[in-house]
Amino acid sequence: MTAAQATHVPLGRAGLRVSRLCLGTVNIGGRVDGREALALLDGALDAGIDFVDTADIYGWRIHQGHTEELLGAWLARPGVRDRVVLATKVGNRFGAGPNDEGLSARHIVRACEASLRRLRTDHVDLYQMHRPDPATSWEEIWEAMCLLVAQGKVRYVGSSNFAGWQLASAQEAARSRHAFGLASEQCLYNPLVRHAELEIIPAARHYGIGVLVWSPLYGGLLSGVLAKLADGTAVKSAQGRAAIALDGHRAVIERFEQLCAERGRPPAEVGMAWTLARPGVTAIVIGPRNPAHLKGALAALREPLDPDLGEALDELFPPIGQGGPGPGAWLT
Repeated sequence: MTAAQATHVPLGRAGLRVSRLCLGTVNIGGRVDGREALALLDGALDAGIDFVDTADIYGWRIHQGHTEELLGAWLARPGVRDRVVLATKVGNRFGAGPNDEGLSARHIVRACEASLRRLRTDHVDLYQMHRPDPATSWEEIWEAMCLLVAQGKVRYVGSSNFAGWQLASAQEAARSRHAFGLASEQCLYNPLVRHAELEIIPAARHYGIGVLVWSPLYGGLLSGVLAKLADGTAVKSAQGRAAIALDGHRAVIERFEQLCAERGRPPAEVGMAWTLARPGVTAIVIGPRNPAHLKGALAALREPLDPDLGEALDELFPPIGQGGPGPGAWLT
């Protein structure tokens, strides 16, 4: 079995093994609710996707924390919690007070305890900083995170949307405390957006940090958006980031969809398979809204890209500069 086909891999240098498909829950609680949400969660777990990612703010279309509450009801079912590697996040604004955002020790600890109540569990396996907080020192952040680990409320700490130099800074600060530091970094990465190759992924690989990829289909832009728009079935890909980006990438997206049609594979499968095969990528965070989306993600995992298709994609979506990590990527 190839690395791309392996269903579970270590989270960076940690002993924890996670499924290469991580069930993202940004669509659960607002776009998918009630019985449909529970059925989707059950279907993913039955298919071997036991890595679940959420955030304290998810579910904001109804109210912040709604998604964690839904997950809490699901996790409370007999035998579910012990099967799941559970990840959530902290750092974005949750409340109106001056201390209701960021990565202060006060906010990290309070937010973690609130997430645990909503999730109906005594610990999270991976507690991720949703975004950097330049106003808070690493000494303070690690003081809070190490406290939560010592209390048994958190098993591993991760980051999200950090720059390569911030990963290095975090690890060196953790090293000074003789702490494990970051287990993972969750970043934006897909054929259209390859900036992570310059410094984020190289830094993560150097420090043994697992890389979790969010938006591997760039908000639906790589999921067959043109065909969906033509037949009126576009949902997420017809709004937000994907709709804005489509204006500047329509020509290459059209060629991408034609290439996928010629090879007989759905664009979404191709996009996810490309990202799963990239060096340094531990798992991709998928956000299915229905069983068909889930089935496509599983197909991307089970059927890696042919080498010639990978080369064709690199021609369509070339790496930045000379390719590879910086500074070589931009030196001539």
